[in-house]
Amino acid sequence: MSPNANPASYYSIGAAALLAAERGGVAALGNFDGVHKGHQALLAEARRVAGNAAPVLAITFDPHPRRYFMPDAPPFQLDSLAHKAQLLKALGASAVVALRFDPALAELSPQAFVTDILARDLGLRHVVVGYDFTFGKARAGNTALLQSLGAAHGIGLSIVQSQGDGNGAYSSTRIRSLLQAGAPDQAAELLGRYWEVEGLVQRGDQRGRTIGFPTANVDMGDYLVPKLGVYAIRVRLSDGSEREGVANLGLRPTFGKDKVALEAHLFDFQGDLYGQALRVAFIGFIRPERKFAGLDELKAQIAADALKAREILALSPR
Repeated sequence: MSPNANPASYYSIGAAALLAAERGGVAALGNFDGVHKGHQALLAEARRVAGNAAPVLAITFDPHPRRYFMPDAPPFQLDSLAHKAQLLKALGASAVVALRFDPALAELSPQAFVTDILARDLGLRHVVVGYDFTFGKARAGNTALLQSLGAAHGIGLSIVQSQGDGNGAYSSTRIRSLLQAGAPDQAAELLGRYWEVEGLVQRGDQRGRTIGFPTANVDMGDYLVPKLGVYAIRVRLSDGSEREGVANLGLRPTFGKDKVALEAHLFDFQGDLYGQALRVAFIGFIRPERKFAGLDELKAQIAADALKAREILALSPR
């Protein structure tokens, strides 16, 4: 799927309401960045409440409120909206609605959020949120207020308590920390899948071809930048086929570059990937990025990295 393809329905204040078939639904409500195991518990509860009697909706926000309030912050998102919607639908959401987080929504009071959006425009019968859910201007609304305001409109509420493992709660923050520490395998345990980024292949300096390791330069967009270094990867191509490989995420100090780039070398692949959308899954961290004395040293290290990547990939579940 192209990074621009969007299976979520957009909704802004004042826009048309949901389709009739989507009204009267049970909605899981949250940012869903990463759609990790905690988020998955929200969808499971929404499906349980809905049974076969009501549609199940996932209601999220775009852009992420953090991006709205901190437009100059470094990239932090774990998922694009398009991939998030795919994941939520795979978990049983019959519709994914992205509330456009703009000045009008940011200034909306908790009362108006429930009355105008959840009740009037979305026509919900029940909502499912996490225990720490907040909403409305200045995050003034909490679960107790949501229960009170919703009851006045016939909207039920389920609150899902903290979900986690022996090391803490499942959270997007914890996943980001693991990725930035170079632990994609541990992040995968919280996500229930390997972390992925999707981006278009851009033209680079094509230096990899000259040393026998052609690479696809994948645009990272607004994705979180994990620990810089070399990774074992699996890559899904635009035609749906999957390849394994090794990737360098970094500044390419050997060549004096100063912009983070994701350069993916696909094993046993020949073809032109320019302009295609690739989905790159980070399977295992191999080593930090470092500067080499010359091309011969670099070539030898890439060969060793590729061998290590094959070993990691052979032992990693799909």
